[in-house]
Amino acid sequence: MIKNLKKKWGITSNTQLAVIFIVFAITGSASAKLAAPVLEFFGVQPSDFVEVPLGRVIYTLLRILIIFPIYQILLIVVATIFFQFKFFWEFEKKFLSRMGLKFLFEKKNKD
Repeated sequence: MIKNLKKKWGITSNTQLAVIFIVFAITGSASAKLAAPVLEFFGVQPSDFVEVPLGRVIYTLLRILIIFPIYQILLIVVATIFFQFKFFWEFEKKFLSRMGLKFLFEKKNKD
């Protein structure tokens, strides 16, 4: 399994693979932890949804939606700290392109 992953990602070093896993772990944990303060910054509190039908579900969905952009930004920041910017930048471009956001990375031609 590890060999297949290294081949798929174009990695030869087990150390680099370990660093990549560490970057994913830190980014995932940090983005989940930062979601609540970011929602609070925008004035969204869990208590706002107490009287709303399915309020807890709606708040959870909002947290998940806010985690996505936080994760994308943090992934590049944490990757840069661990000297893995190139790998994760390519990873982000591929991931976001598959989500239909390819236009973010296309170069504009000036005619």
